[in-house]
Amino acid sequence: MSLELQPLLVRPHQVEERAVRLDGAGKIKRKSLILKYLAPLHITGKWLLLSVVVGMVAGIGAILFDIASQSVRRFALEGIAGYVSASPDGEVDLYKPPPSHLAPLKLIGVISVGGLLAGLVVFYFAPDAEGHGTDAAIAAFHHKRGYIGPNVAPVKLIASAFTIGTGGSGGREGPITQIGAAAGSFIGTYFKLPAHDRRILSAVGMGAGLGAIFRVPMAGALFAAEILYRGADLESEVIVPAAVSSIISYSVFSYWLPPEMRFVPIFGKHLQFEMSSVLELLPMTILAVVLVVVAVLFIKTFYGLHHWFQKSRLPKWFRPVIGAAITGVLALAAYWSVHNDARALGVLGTSYGMLQIALTDPSAMGFWLLATFAVVKILTTSFTIGSGGSGGIFGPSMVIGGITGAAVGLALHALWPHIVPQPQIFAIVGMAGFFAGAAHAPISTVIMVSELTGDYALLVPTMWVSTLCFLLCHRWTLYDQQLPSRLDSPAHRGDFLVDVLEGITVRDVPWKQRTSVFQGMPLKEIVHLIAESRQHYFPVVDGAGRFVGIFSTDDVRSHLYNEEIWHLANARDVMTTRVVSVTPEDDLNTALKRFTDLNLDELPVVDHENPSQLLGMLRRRDVIACYNQKLHDYQKADEEGFD
Repeated sequence: MSLELQPLLVRPHQVEERAVRLDGAGKIKRKSLILKYLAPLHITGKWLLLSVVVGMVAGIGAILFDIASQSVRRFALEGIAGYVSASPDGEVDLYKPPPSHLAPLKLIGVISVGGLLAGLVVFYFAPDAEGHGTDAAIAAFHHKRGYIGPNVAPVKLIASAFTIGTGGSGGREGPITQIGAAAGSFIGTYFKLPAHDRRILSAVGMGAGLGAIFRVPMAGALFAAEILYRGADLESEVIVPAAVSSIISYSVFSYWLPPEMRFVPIFGKHLQFEMSSVLELLPMTILAVVLVVVAVLFIKTFYGLHHWFQKSRLPKWFRPVIGAAITGVLALAAYWSVHNDARALGVLGTSYGMLQIALTDPSAMGFWLLATFAVVKILTTSFTIGSGGSGGIFGPSMVIGGITGAAVGLALHALWPHIVPQPQIFAIVGMAGFFAGAAHAPISTVIMVSELTGDYALLVPTMWVSTLCFLLCHRWTLYDQQLPSRLDSPAHRGDFLVDVLEGITVRDVPWKQRTSVFQGMPLKEIVHLIAESRQHYFPVVDGAGRFVGIFSTDDVRSHLYNEEIWHLANARDVMTTRVVSVTPEDDLNTALKRFTDLNLDELPVVDHENPSQLLGMLRRRDVIACYNQKLHDYQKADEEGFD
């Protein structure tokens, strides 16, 4: 094995871009089917083609999911329970709502049956499709080499359609991001791409799904790169292919819509506002603080209920029934508490219709209805998804943030009408700030607001609030599977030298036993010892066998031609007592640093409790060999992926 360190940023895909390799018999063996056909292409062409394919699949998946959820809603929620939910301006209803009369008991029955069907489908066919899909896709990227089972996408589509279509409080974006990620993973697995490429494709599918269903292609691309980490870190390799894939999926989904609705933001074309004064940043700061408080409340409520359901002895397939039933009861309680105002029932489903009102005319709902709606939406989402129902939390986060922003805007407008003339701005900025803090995704949410409003007039307040929320919410996150940075991700374990060496201790590397020299040994005997030995470093011990110093052949070389001093000097005269050593508990990163600081080839290994007890000598070549072997093992595991 080579004694030189391999390049610091060696990545498996840099080797696997080659289309061929020689096997043991010298025959040319194709690495994979896809590389066979893509070998003549530049790397850019390869990712362009793969991104287009993922984008098309994600766009078609978004269409099928939209049809399925609307069909369930039309049959169950509207046809049986008699509840017709409001829709945002840019959303197309496939079916004309029939005349209806709300039946409270039937509403609870419908939503409970939806939870039951979703629980059964997930439990028996794809347990990974449980809950909100984005977290599962993030976990697959970091811990499963980008692998998502081929049954996850159809099960997620069906289960989420049952959950959301019957009135469960959840978003469509989480399921479609997992469906898109599953599509990317399937393509990578089918064509036997290395795990590195499959990871990228799964992340690309996440961005494509969001870009299509929420109609924000640019934000979808950045979301895919940003949502994987809690800190200010990006998966830079994902951005360009995700941008291509998101554009394709957005186009595919848009062309399915009627001509007049194509490429129209989901909340319509009329959300264009401007700041009235730079002083408006002061109340925006107040908004940021409120959003952080509400975001922490949402996160703690959601995961508190989720953990409670996980610990319960109820069958997994039955838990979503309980969560759905409680959701229905909470919605009806809100409805009756505001004097049978049907808008309170908007906490069911995606709630985009109510968010549309908050974005355009929040005064029509009033402060108390907005505040009540935000609190109940937190509870209904936590019960629906936290119990194991299939749906996303991206959409509810946008709704809660927008509704909270509208409530804060109305309150501040009443106090400072001249500084806060347009409460609607607070609803728009609230959407971005809430998700930026709760999900640690400030960049994509800033771009998202620009895409939703059609201009950049609100860029400054959105950046200000999103940054504040991101900084203040650093201890909490909606996505448990996010990691702090790329250094912490198993996906990059083979990329960083420190990661590899910090995982190995000196105890894990074999030590060499060296001949020790008594501190009183004359120099004449030392010269003869060096001549007869291949040893370069000689530990020195005292009469009690305690390690007191060390010398090398270089320390003795200057005395080789001065025979007069051979009988006068001894080991104490040539040794150094300022010994640099390591203990068995030290990691190899520490050992390598000590090797390189003094340009040494060997280091004494001493007992941690008793530094005068010499245990052996650690060679630099053994440390480097261990590093190269460990790096090779990581890369080989990454290359093989899943069968």
